[in-house]
Amino acid sequence: MVRFLRRHSLDKNSAQFHRQLSHDSSSSSSDTADMHEPHGNGSGGTPPLPNGRAAAAGAPRSRFGRDGPPSDLDVMKERFAKLLLGEDMSGTGKGVSSALALSNAITNLAASVFGEHRKLEPMAPDTKERWKKEVGWLLSVTDHIVEFVPTRQTAENGTTMEIMSTAQRRDLQMNVPALRKLDAMLIGYMDNFVDQSEFWYEKGGDNKRDDDKWWMPTVKVPAEGLSEVTRKWLQYQKECVNQVLKAAMAINAQVLVEMEIPEVYIESLPKKGKTSLGDAIYRSITDEEFDPIEFLEGVDLSTEHKVLDLKNRIEASTIIWKRKMQTKQEAKSSWGSIISFEKREQFEERAETILHLLKLQFPGTPQSQLDISKIQYNRDVGYAILESYSRVLESLAYSVMSRIEDVLGADAAAQNLTATEAARRLMDGDAAARKLDAMEELEKLNEAPASMTLYDFMGWHFDQDELMRKKEEGTLDEAGEAKLKKAPSLAPKKFSYVDSLSAGGMRSPSARH
Repeated sequence: MVRFLRRHSLDKNSAQFHRQLSHDSSSSSSDTADMHEPHGNGSGGTPPLPNGRAAAAGAPRSRFGRDGPPSDLDVMKERFAKLLLGEDMSGTGKGVSSALALSNAITNLAASVFGEHRKLEPMAPDTKERWKKEVGWLLSVTDHIVEFVPTRQTAENGTTMEIMSTAQRRDLQMNVPALRKLDAMLIGYMDNFVDQSEFWYEKGGDNKRDDDKWWMPTVKVPAEGLSEVTRKWLQYQKECVNQVLKAAMAINAQVLVEMEIPEVYIESLPKKGKTSLGDAIYRSITDEEFDPIEFLEGVDLSTEHKVLDLKNRIEASTIIWKRKMQTKQEAKSSWGSIISFEKREQFEERAETILHLLKLQFPGTPQSQLDISKIQYNRDVGYAILESYSRVLESLAYSVMSRIEDVLGADAAAQNLTATEAARRLMDGDAAARKLDAMEELEKLNEAPASMTLYDFMGWHFDQDELMRKKEEGTLDEAGEAKLKKAPSLAPKKFSYVDSLSAGGMRSPSARH
């Protein structure tokens, strides 16, 4: 294909050259002298363009060969040309795989669009339009990732036969529309923070934060704090964004589990899980009475580096134990051990439980060594798109939640709440840690009401109080009962981690699907 395009381009340029040569030879000598005559200040003339138009002296030339900004088609061609070359525009053949190139493209696009969005406010219309347009280009690749599925076809004589036809791959068919919906919901939640008057941000040099988010703008609230309605509305918005965060996390974790573990990562592991974990952590996980909550409370997780180090250690141990469980002839294998199959399976499930709790407790933690290796060496374009798209939505949801918590924290400081009361208020409404399921989280989002602005929330809130009063008095009609059922609850259901364990236990990743 490349040789064909190159030959076609050479033939086309040669034909243009001969036509231009014949045109020049038929021109008069005076025209030729005028063409070569210096112009301006005598520093030399400007050669004509191939179509006969003279280029303006000093005018910037577009990289697409014409004046004005590039069209959407030109930008799309340039983006996909870069993807086809594996981000190597030099032509030396040192580009990355197509899967990694697409993953990097989605990540870089999200960074350029959302990287400077540091306030609770709607996105600029042009920025929002650019995100929808360019992420749609990248997601369009999934329309051509197909698999063979059996279908029935009826011939002209009435006979029915079963044939194999192509259809979009099942995981893409399910997850791409779900992620698009999560994307639209997040942008809608940000649009709700329009014309806010009860909190604002300091400008320029007045921004003085001395915490770990020193680069973020400082939130200001009135001296008496937020009103009760605004505070509850912010809690409601936080819970809505939290549901999107959990759904994106579930899809991302599911895709990462499906990705193949690179041999480079496996070769770097020690032969024993105890070596990876260390004596103290290994004794805690293999203890007869194991409680993951108490384990995390006893581990030093004061810094992001320590959280990531614990995550890397536990993930490495789970891979080692899984390989041992998959080994049929342990006596002849270098991965063999005297520990029974049931014990290894129990240790692996405990380690998976700790990893899941870490991800819920620290959603903004950087990717682990295993995740980075999977993304880097992955060759499946579909997995690459799902993983990167869910990851950027997860990051955006976490960012919006952090901005909401900044406002609630400023409100707590204005009311002179203690650190314990402020933490309890921020955690109010958060569900206890449990295993996330992508389809379950999406069903909850489908049942949730549409996003509301503060004005809508105030009206809904007061209507709900009036309906509750009528229900207690026994004067509530059928229409009021239907409206009351649709109203959102400001006290979400609590989930018990102990109940989730007793109901079926924490399953290993291979049993999630």
